[in-house]
Amino acid sequence: MTSKNGGGGNGDRVLLEGSNDRNEDETVSKLTVSTLQAREEEIERKKMEVKEKVEFQLTRAEEEAKRLAQIWEELEVMGDPMGKEVGNVRKRIDTVKRELKSLGQICQKKEKEYKEVQDIFNEKSNEKAQLLATLMELLGQSEKWRMKKLEELNKNIESTN
Repeated sequence: MTSKNGGGGNGDRVLLEGSNDRNEDETVSKLTVSTLQAREEEIERKKMEVKEKVEFQLTRAEEEAKRLAQIWEELEVMGDPMGKEVGNVRKRIDTVKRELKSLGQICQKKEKEYKEVQDIFNEKSNEKAQLLATLMELLGQSEKWRMKKLEELNKNIESTN
């Protein structure tokens, strides 16, 4: 009779250890998910910052283009006596065009970088999910094997009594 109680106590200890392992795995999984979510939020925050900067620059450039168009119209009405000023405005328009082109290229580059990082992030998330699934499967198999061995040992102890 004491043999049965002793065997049962060990089985309970193994079950508690298995439960602790699962709790630790769940905690690790939650921490991993939390970390990944924080990274995703950081990426999203940076993306929004870049978008805001680009929008600000584009708005500024549009306002500048409108202002320059008004100046251009005034200069055309004035005619030849303003030839020097017309030349200056044309130079400024060319400068703004170059700035707009440069800003557009920067925007495209940042979007491309963001997409690449997002793809890498998604790949790593998928890899993590696969690894977690594999881990859970291995833990399940290990637990089944240990339970089987404990049952065999318990039967062995009972048969010797």
